[in-house]
This record gives sequence, C-alpha cells and structure tokens, in this order.
Amino acid sequence: MRISVSSDMDEPVARALVVELRGRGHEVVAHGALRPGDDPQWAVCSEAAARAVADGVADQAVVCCWTGTGASIAANKVPGVRAALCADAYTADGARRWNDANVLALSLRLTSEPLLKEILDAWFAAEPSADAEDRENVARVGRLDLDRPAP
Repeated sequence: MRISVSSDMDEPVARALVVELRGRGHEVVAHGALRPGDDPQWAVCSEAAARAVADGVADQAVVCCWTGTGASIAANKVPGVRAALCADAYTADGARRWNDANVLALSLRLTSEPLLKEILDAWFAAEPSADAEDRENVARVGRLDLDRPAP
C-alpha cells in the first residue's frame, strides 16, 4: 500500500512511524518536516498528504502535528478525505470500520512508540463496515463535500 505521511516536526514518533510503515511493507511518501526542503507547516503538509489520497496517488495517509488536531482539520478540508484523530487502538478500529476513514491523524505529543504500533495494528486490521446504515452515513459525509463552494 502507498501511504502519504506528513509531520510538522521531525519528532522521534514521526520517524518511528515511517520506519514502522516501511517495516510493514508499505511504500511511504513523506511530506513536511519528514522531507528535507518541504514546507513543514501543519496546514500545508497535512493538506499535501491528504490531497495525495483524494487524488488517488496514495491509498491512505497519516498526518501528524503536536496535538493531531490541526493536522486532522487540514486533512478534512480536502474533499474525499475522512481523517480521524486517533489516540488509541479502539478509536482507530472504529474510524476504519464505521467511518471508512482514509486518513489517520496522530498527536506527536501523546503517541508513544508502543501505542503507535497498537494504533497501526488496529487501523490496518479493520475493514470498512458493509452495514447499510454505516455505508449511508459515509455516503452522506461524501455528499457534504459536494456542498462546499469552490475555492
């Protein structure tokens, strides 16, 4: 799987994320502080990672900033992206299962390496629900993108 990864700071957990994803056999495309010369501002690099998903260049993305909140907000402004800020494995599982999230947002401050592995395990193990109600909710979120005015 090709995964777009962004971080606004070159923190140990961001580097561990890249190593962990590659160790799991994923191709990683780095943005922000993880890519020398790239703009590390959280809004810029999170948008770039999310846009790769929306454009079909990446299958999924992981966006990081100090709290994870800014990265998730920026990613969710890209039409077609469903970013979920996950601080634990249960939330990551639910985000993939019920929300068909395609972008994982993480806090650089709160995510330890062991917790990172638990979150990634849950994220990659979960499959989007086939339940009609869950699918309709995801479709409704997609229709919200259609209501956005063009930039």
